[in-house]
Amino acid sequence: MRSILIALTLTVTQLLSFSASAAQATNISEHPEQVAPLLPGLTAPTLTLQDNNAKAVDLAKLYQDKTTVLVVYRGGWCPYCSRQLAGLQKIEKQIVELGAQIVAVSPDSPQALSKSNISSPNYRLLSDDQLALTQALGLAYYLDDKTAKAYRDRMGVQFVDLDGKSRVALPVPAVFVIDKAGLVQFQYANPNYKVRLEESVLLAAVRAASNLK
Repeated sequence: MRSILIALTLTVTQLLSFSASAAQATNISEHPEQVAPLLPGLTAPTLTLQDNNAKAVDLAKLYQDKTTVLVVYRGGWCPYCSRQLAGLQKIEKQIVELGAQIVAVSPDSPQALSKSNISSPNYRLLSDDQLALTQALGLAYYLDDKTAKAYRDRMGVQFVDLDGKSRVALPVPAVFVIDKAGLVQFQYANPNYKVRLEESVLLAAVRAASNLK
């Protein structure tokens, strides 16, 4: 009897440990065209993520500090995302002059983020490897099996499983401008991951949000 109880205890412990580390599927669309991104005027999610040093970062505190350009991208392995992040670096000075900061979030792990060459107090990379923020923003969608296999085989991309299942998900690339009250003032999301927001449009959105009383 004692050995059975020990075995059951170990099994429960293992299940609890797995549940704590596995991403939870609560708001994931079947296709990128079906996502429903958070709209302007709504309150941005205030979750806690990790930076490239695995240090906890409270989004609520970030929002209160400055107007925030929240960029959600697919990962450092995506060439379109890398190009977008590089473009943001070019206009970082202008964004800072408008009293804003850049926060870029992806499913990449903190370890993967540590390999980035972006280093700035006004431009932070955060890990959403549990897809909590991606789902809260209404951006998550499931990859079809063929695409997931192609990404893994050709690009070496590792995605977290969801609820212990083999299906994997990504965010639709998006940009939000969030004011210091935590309200979304601007939103851009495109299910076509090859099309990204023009930098001039982003600057105009940041300027408008920064001038709000």
